[in-house]
Formats: sequence, structure tokens, C-alpha cells
Amino acid sequence: YHGYRLGGVIGDQVYINNHLTLKLGYHEHGENQFRVVEFEVEARSVDISKLNYDGNKCILPAETSPQFINPKGTRLLFLYSVKWKKSDVSWASRWDTYLGMNDVKIHWFSIINSLIVVFFLYGILITIMVRTLKRDIARYNAGDNDSLAGLDESIEETGWKLVHGDVFRPPPNSRLFAAVIGNGIQIFFMALITIFFAMLGMLSPASRGALGTCAIFLFVFSGSIAGYFSARLYKTMRGREWRRAALLTATLYPGIVFTTCFFLNFFIWGKHSSGAVPFTTMLALLCLWFGISLPLVYLGYFFGYRKHPFTHPVRTNQIPRQIPDQLWYMNPIFCTLMAGILPFGVVFIELFFILTALWENQFYYLFGFLFLVFCILVISCSQISVVMVYLQLCAEDYRWWWRSFIVSGGSAVYMLAYSIFYFMTKLEITELVPTLMYFAYTALMVLTFWLLTGTIGFFAAYAFIRKIYAAVK
Repeated sequence: YHGYRLGGVIGDQVYINNHLTLKLGYHEHGENQFRVVEFEVEARSVDISKLNYDGNKCILPAETSPQFINPKGTRLLFLYSVKWKKSDVSWASRWDTYLGMNDVKIHWFSIINSLIVVFFLYGILITIMVRTLKRDIARYNAGDNDSLAGLDESIEETGWKLVHGDVFRPPPNSRLFAAVIGNGIQIFFMALITIFFAMLGMLSPASRGALGTCAIFLFVFSGSIAGYFSARLYKTMRGREWRRAALLTATLYPGIVFTTCFFLNFFIWGKHSSGAVPFTTMLALLCLWFGISLPLVYLGYFFGYRKHPFTHPVRTNQIPRQIPDQLWYMNPIFCTLMAGILPFGVVFIELFFILTALWENQFYYLFGFLFLVFCILVISCSQISVVMVYLQLCAEDYRWWWRSFIVSGGSAVYMLAYSIFYFMTKLEITELVPTLMYFAYTALMVLTFWLLTGTIGFFAAYAFIRKIYAAVK
């Protein structure tokens, strides 16, 4: 376990550990220069009535009885002693001890479990692509008439070809959709590069705040990438007001995060906590947002909107096709809950360690596992999105744009549920302000994860749909 025990029970009596032995290991850095590279705390209980204490210094006997607690009141004396020892641990390896504090076998179990999920989804995809799609496309292209409208009998056999004239119809609220996808791309690049650098050891717990600072700067400077892809998508959806779309992309997610953190900071200031963000830091973040991120998003939109929109293999009909009544299992809520289970199973173990690091003051140092889990998460979200969108098109429902985003982000629902469970079972928070902080920051984590996984699923489904309709002559 981490830390040391405060006391214990012997029979019916409770004792307290009132003496700490601090064992500090040092490494020679240079001539007459030393660095502390390890430490260990040994706790024991010492009866103060057995001590030789002169008010300033005490001599600890070799064997003493424990310091028992009297319910009516006990005079306590807390003591410590320091022992120095030369250590062979180098300065660069001083954090390696925390690797041993985490059960690596649990992480390997998580990786194996995630790979099983990926192979399971891959088997479903192979079944769809090889047995169903390939057979349908081959039979469809073997017809005498190359026109999709001339093969009514073949079309009625497979529902996904019936909606070829509506599958690329722009979704409602296309400006909001482009902004959401743009923010998701920005989060994706920020997370990928940050975790990659942390895996290489460039962002370790040794440098406090380095991980958060790197993530903030990467998010700010990836605004041009978000603006570029969001603009091309917005133009593909026949959007006309690109300036308003760029403003929404630049302010939607950052605005939610900044407003929430600024609101929480008032409560932390009211408690006079050292964890409060200084007002000058908040102003600096505001300057980064409006001075760098927002102009970069507009710059990306300017160049992205001048490019040609994404090409589609089929034309869109002027009159929308009527969507038949859907079966109960095609309900969006049910699909979201079903699709979210498998990606959440991929990140479940790492989520536990991340929450422990955030809220229980423990270290998270296994960024190699985190990077591997992140890659598996990208693959699993892509696979589940393709499967769900294919089932939706087979049911002759062409409204896949928002559905692909929401369904692939369904694991965020389970993340929220697990965070509530973690709060109720692992944490002992009773006051209002810490509770408000926990749920507010958890909501931001869930929102970020939803945007990330939803964007991954959308682009996977978009590429899949373009591919299958391009294969039909």
C-alpha cells in the first residue's frame, strides 16, 4: 500500500504510530554535490512515558511499548529521526520505484483484454466486408444495367443500396456538427502527441505541471488543423457562413472548459486554498485562447474553405427518401449504450489508475501502456462505428452523420457512470466545494472523451461509406 499506517488495534486497545524514521538515499552528483534519489518512511508506536525527553531532544530506547490511546484523553508526542544512506540509484532513474508500486500485471491484463475486443470487432468487420458487402457488390455490378435505379429486384435485397441518393445528404445543424468535429480533431492531436512525448520520458512526474502545460500549448497550436478539416467538412455539407462556423469551432469546447474552471476557481478562492489558479494565470490562458488559438482556427478555416470539398461517389437526390419504421434495437439510445461497452472495456483499467492519480495524490508513470491503450481505443472506436453505421444503412436509415458521432462516443456514458461509482466507493469527500470540483472536472473529462471518440468514429464511418458506394458501378 502507499503511505504508512497511522496506527492499529491490539486486543481492545488502539495505538497510534507517533514516531517516523525517514530513510533518505542520496547519490553523488559531483564534487561535494549530492542529490536525494529515494526515501522510505518507517512508522512505529512509542510510549512517551518510556522516553528520555529534555524538552528538545529525546533518546529512543531499543524496545518500547506502544502508545495506546485513552478515550478520555491522551497526551501525545510526535517524533521523527533521519537516517542517511548512499544509494546506487541514478538521478535519471529515481522515479522507477513508482513502476513497482503499480501492478504491471493488471495493465498487461488490460492490454490483452483490449486486444480481444479489437479482434472480436475485426471478425465482425471481416464478415461484413467479405461475406456480405463483397458478395452484394459483385452481384450488383454483374447486372446488365449500370444504373442503380434499374435494378429494383437486386436493390430490394440489400437496404444499404436503396439509400444511395440520400446517404450524403447534409445533416441538420451542419455548422454545429463541423465545430464539434473540429474540436474533436484538435483534442485528438493534442492527446496523441502529449501521450507520445510522455511515453518517451520527456514529460514525467519529475517536472510538475509539464504534462498539463504541454497539453495546453498543443491544443492551442493545433487550432489551425482543426480549422482546416472543419472548414473542408463544412464546405462539403454545403455550408455558406464559414466565418460564423470558424467562430463556433474556436469557442465551443474552449469556452465550456474556461467557463467551468473560472466558475470553480471562485469557490476555491473562497476556501483560501493553495490549489486555486492565480488570476494572472487565468488571464494568460485567456490571451492564449483569443491571441493564438482563435486566429489559428480562422487561418485554418480560410485555407480549408478555399479547398475543394470532399468528393462523394454518388449524387444526392433533391427530394429526401422516406425512412421506414425502425426496429426497437435500432433506437439511438440503445445503439449508443450497446456500442459504448466495448471501447470502455479498453480504457477501464487505465481510467482507474488515472482517477487514482488525480484524486488520491498518487503517481501515474506508465505512459507506455497508456499510449498502447490509446491506439487500441482508436481502432475499437473506428470498428464499432463502422459496424453500427452499416446496420443503420441496411435498415434504410441514411441519417448517419450525427449517429456515427454519438454512437462511437457512447463509451463516455460509461465513463460518467464509473466516475460516479468511483466517487461513492473510493473517495471520502463530504464537503460541498470538493464535491462540486470532482463532478465539474469529471464532466469536462467526459466531454473531452466524448468529442475524441465521436470524431474518431465519424471519420471511420465516413471513409467506410465513401468506400462501399465507390465500389458500386
